Amino acid sequence: MRLNDSFKVLEEVSQTASQTTSNQSIITDKGVDWQALGNHIVQWATTVGVKLIIGLVLLFILFKVTNFLAKRLRKRMVKRGVDKTITSVVYQVITIGFKIVWILLFLGLIGVQTASIGSMIASVGVAIGLAIQGSLSNLAGGIMIVVTRPFKVGDFIQAQGQSGTVEDIRFFYTHLVTPDNKSILIPNGILSSGVIVNVNAKPERRVDEVFSISYDADYSKAVRLITKVINDNQLVLKNHDIFVRMSAHSESSIDITTRVWVKSEDYWAVHFYLLEEVKKAFDKANIEIPYNKLDVNLIK
Repeated sequence: MRLNDSFKVLEEVSQTASQTTSNQSIITDKGVDWQALGNHIVQWATTVGVKLIIGLVLLFILFKVTNFLAKRLRKRMVKRGVDKTITSVVYQVITIGFKIVWILLFLGLIGVQTASIGSMIASVGVAIGLAIQGSLSNLAGGIMIVVTRPFKVGDFIQAQGQSGTVEDIRFFYTHLVTPDNKSILIPNGILSSGVIVNVNAKPERRVDEVFSISYDADYSKAVRLITKVINDNQLVLKNHDIFVRMSAHSESSIDITTRVWVKSEDYWAVHFYLLEEVKKAFDKANIEIPYNKLDVNLIK
């Protein structure tokens, strides 16, 4: 051992001994040495206490700055027309990820060994991972949804027996809002591995309707009336062919199938329009819409 190393060892031993002596001097045979205790408190306050206060102040400032920058970035992404799904995920990653980093730096500042904390978190994470495999599958499903993007925020989807507009895509759950304003949370694990019907995936949709008339009604006249009702609607896309043809000879009616194309957001408006206006046109032209009838004979 070199001379310098020997001096360092002696210095560390002397410091340890002095700390032990100072710690033992607080409690004497006569009781607690309040003066020594006060000195220790003052020493702690001027060293660790100052770091703790500074760290808390910096942590508060960094949290505020992180929230401010994340909100500014989200507004900028929304202003530039970035997809709502990507905007939501980026906002969550920035706010949560950076806050975790600031907390680890704060612990390192006040003297906590972050390496040991990391090892402990890893051990606890393994134990928790075994206990919450379902949640981990939801997390993996959320990542798959963000990467593959089968739908985005604002789309109307049908999945797992539920349907609604996608309000938000979180790490574990996807939030839907039904037309009657109910909130539905679907786990991302089963959502990403199941069948998803995205109503708004395409800009245009086809509206299919079937109108029934009696065998005694004028079929050609009924077709002309349906065609006129369709042409009178400005929401129907005229660059697509309008289909109005006989589709079935049912037991008590002739079925006429109608197919028109509309923008996706106009689907329900055109659907209800056709049902209402065709019924009015048939009634005005005395075209009978057949329905089940029951004849009752009373025998005295």
